[in-house]
Amino acid sequence: MNRNSPSPEIRAIAQHLLARETGAGDSPQTHEQRAFLVAEKLRHPLSTLVGATGYRALLARAVALAKAQDPGLGRLQVKPDGSLDGLSELSNGHAVEAGGAVITEILGLLEVFIGEELTIRLVSDIWPDLPAFETEPEIEPK
Repeated sequence: MNRNSPSPEIRAIAQHLLARETGAGDSPQTHEQRAFLVAEKLRHPLSTLVGATGYRALLARAVALAKAQDPGLGRLQVKPDGSLDGLSELSNGHAVEAGGAVITEILGLLEVFIGEELTIRLVSDIWPDLPAFETEPEIEPK
């Protein structure tokens, strides 16, 4: 499957969620460990939508796409229960970047599969106080 990279809106949402979940006052170690909280919060609603196996497949594809951009993520993998493994083996600070890349790719894949508007709605259901992110209005044919 050939796809474009995630839209600027989806990238902005991913960065906002990562910043929100990691918090500014955390220690670096906690900051890195919490980088994947967004993926964990997405797990239940996405598993409901596509099943546990579908969620693992989506997360595995997101990890593969992130690894393609950053080969340093080589040890990062999806465990059978759908959680991420290999975080502790990433270099200092690299885990935060890895988390951002994986989250962006998950949301980007959702954007491809269900569209930007539904992706934003799904994220807004999980994080109700998410700032409004505008989708581009559709142009009606004449």
